[in-house]
Formats: sequence, structure tokens, C-alpha cells
Amino acid sequence: MTRVAVLDDWQNVARESADWSALEARAEIVVFHSAFADEDEAANALAGYDILMPMRERTPFPASLIRRLPKLRLIALPGRRAGTLDLDACTAQGVLVCNTEGDLGSRTTAELALGLLIAANRRIPAGDAAIRAGRFQEGVGLGVALHGRTLGIVGLGRIGGMVAEYARALGMRLIAWSPNLTPERAASHGADCVDKARLFAESDAVTIHMPLSPRSRGIVGAAEIGRMKPGAILVNTSRGPIVDEAALLDAVRAGRIVAALDVYDREPLPAEHKLRRAPNTVLTPHIGYCTMEVFEGFYRQGIENVLAFLDGEPKRMVNPEALTQRP
Repeated sequence: MTRVAVLDDWQNVARESADWSALEARAEIVVFHSAFADEDEAANALAGYDILMPMRERTPFPASLIRRLPKLRLIALPGRRAGTLDLDACTAQGVLVCNTEGDLGSRTTAELALGLLIAANRRIPAGDAAIRAGRFQEGVGLGVALHGRTLGIVGLGRIGGMVAEYARALGMRLIAWSPNLTPERAASHGADCVDKARLFAESDAVTIHMPLSPRSRGIVGAAEIGRMKPGAILVNTSRGPIVDEAALLDAVRAGRIVAALDVYDREPLPAEHKLRRAPNTVLTPHIGYCTMEVFEGFYRQGIENVLAFLDGEPKRMVNPEALTQRP
């Protein structure tokens, strides 16, 4: 019988997010709720499965792991792509990758970016902690009005454009930068196109909305963080490695800036990680895309992809050439 592994169900929501009955009638389904400690653990756990249904980039699939999964025939990927999946290795081994359609997760990530900005600016976590500790306003401190403040947007694509829409509704001034941003595109979102140095120097808050790539890795480093205003807020809902983590830690420990983060260099964030104890931070566990509507779409289309593959009529193929690699 075909064996299907549903991976990375850290929130224990996979079963309730879709109707699995049609697939259960044709395959054995096992759901993994915890992250693998390392590649060896992943290889040992998954070696006997024909089909994998990961959750985006939570489990990395480099070439070295793909080669250790001899039975693997299909990866039903939620979303359009995963930067930690080696597509060339999948193709070489005859592993088909199928994805999901639609703009699932962009709006919800933009909403969380706004939420993190407001939470950091108005000290909402500190207020919550004070109430739970038996205090009231003592020790909470004052925020500032966002109206009239400057928001710098690094990356003005789909998600960055949505955040711009929300920020305009709050009456914020918008400036933006990315390597390929044009003044015309910035103006279409109500923003001024500026260079990177100016963006970090002028912004009261900076929000990052770029995909992780070799070009964007570390694009926000010590120099950029050092240019930020005292007390400015840095929001990251994109990918952790876009920001130099050591430089960020130094800045929040020194009280120079506030960091509002949904993403990290390593996920899950290790229990002993210094960010967990860092001051001047608001932290969420990479939940930007994690809403009921998004997961319903991911799993529904993922099940459709698996069933179509089992029927010999695969759909939403990312690397159809993989079909010719397996005897």
C-alpha cells in the first residue's frame, strides 16, 4: 500500500483542515507533529514513504536527504515554492514535486506584520504581562502614535504592497527600497523610492518583505541596523537569514531598537536561543501564513495532487521532467 507522510504538523491542525477520507481509502497516512532533530533523523523516519506532504520550509530537503529516500516518488508541496527543497535533486531522482495554486498566505502575512508593528509600538506584550503579574500600567511605558510616522518597506511586492495599504490607512508616510524597485512602482503604492541607507536612517519602523535568496541573505546587516533611529522598530515576517541575527541581538540588548519577529535563522527556535531572553523584542513562532483559510487551501489542494498522482494524471507539476527519470 502507498505510504504518505504528512510532515511538520506542529500545530496539530492537519486532520481538521481538510477531508482526508478519499486519500485514506487508497493510502496509509502518518502525520508527524514534531520537527526532526537533524537530517539523519529525517532520513530514518521517512525512508519507507512513497509520498511526502511537508508544510512549506519547515523540514529542509537538500540533495543529501533526497538521495537517502529511495522509495520517494512525490512531494506534494504547499505554496508555490520552498527555498529549502532541492528541486534539481528531486528531478534527478525521479521525484515529482507538485505545488498549490493561488495567493495563499500573502494577505495573512501582511496582517501579521501590521499586528507585530502595532504590538511593538504600543507595548502590547508588556501590558499583557503586567496584567497577568498583578500590576496594571506600572512598567509598561508609553508608545507613540503611528499616524505621521515613517514606515520603511524593504521589498514592495505582493506582501509589501499590502502592508503599504494598511500603513496608508493609519496615516503613515511610506518610503521603500529593494534592489529592483522603480520610482513608478513605489508611487503606485503611495511610497517614495529611496536608497537603502536613507530608508534605514529615516524610518521610525522598517518592515521586511523579500524572499530569501543568495542575493537577499544578510541584506539587513550591522550597517543598516546601526543607521536606525533610537527606538525604531524592525519587523521581519519574511525569512530570518535576511537579517544579520548577531547584529540584531546586539542592537536589542543595547536598547537601540525594538525587533518584532515572526521568522528566525533556525526554526523551531531552539529552547536555549538568546532571542528568547532578549529585551526589546516581540516574538511569534512563524505564524504569518498560519490561518484556517490558508491551511484548508494547502491541504485540500495537496490531497488533490496526491490523488491525481495515484491516478496517473498528476497536476500542478513543478518539475514534470522528473516523470521520465524513473523506470
